[in-house]
Amino acid sequence: MAWDEWEQAKAQVEARHAARTQLNQAPAGVGAAGGQGDLVVTQDDLGAVGHDAFVLHGRLGRQGDIAGAGAGKDGTGTTMQAAASLKTHSFATGPVLELAVELWTTRTKTLLQACAHISNHLDFTKKSHAQDDADIAASFRGRDGSPVPVSRLNEYFR
Repeated sequence: MAWDEWEQAKAQVEARHAARTQLNQAPAGVGAAGGQGDLVVTQDDLGAVGHDAFVLHGRLGRQGDIAGAGAGKDGTGTTMQAAASLKTHSFATGPVLELAVELWTTRTKTLLQACAHISNHLDFTKKSHAQDDADIAASFRGRDGSPVPVSRLNEYFR
């Protein structure tokens, strides 16, 4: 291969590569860099989602426990008792029902943990932002020395 051919091959590869190059960025005018974002969250929104997660956690904890529903003296629920009885009588449904209860219990516990995490996190976030707002209001003073409400901060950034 002659030197010219090598240079031509390199140029062709660079041209193909340059045509496929993409920048990881948002289009101009979108988001914080160039415009108004479309994601807005208020304290009421956070409180409502956190409350719904708390309510779901409580209801799911009470109503989602099929393993313990109708538990006898030994603590085994009626569904697991049925699975054990079916297994004893050599029905193939017994082990499958037992597996279904185990999977249901595992998934329910995972969902309960997620609800608790969401509720706790949003409660914390709401309180944290309220405290941040109070700190800002306490440290941000007007010309006359009186505290300036946090809501007026937006006026200074326009």
